[in-house]
Amino acid sequence: MPSHRTALESRWLALTRQVLPGMAAAEGWPIRLDHCFMRVCLDAAIGRPWHEAVRRPAFRHLTEPQLAAAIAVAERIRTEPDLLPALNRQSLRWRGKLR
Repeated sequence: MPSHRTALESRWLALTRQVLPGMAAAEGWPIRLDHCFMRVCLDAAIGRPWHEAVRRPAFRHLTEPQLAAAIAVAERIRTEPDLLPALNRQSLRWRGKLR
């Protein structure tokens, strides 16, 4: 039986590598690549650029609560697709890439 951490990691990868990228074109989202979805979800879960709080690679260094929070953001985007553009803008703003 897989550990709780393994189950979280599997869900995270499924959401950010398959589910959300698979929805991108149909939803007309400004991002399409898995690492972009990871950035948006991690930044939203942590409340700032994730790399300010978590060592790289994030996947290996996130705590279980941080990973669960990022999954919750991804699940919310999956069920409420209109949230993604605003979350992406906020992530870019935190990173100084958008005014």
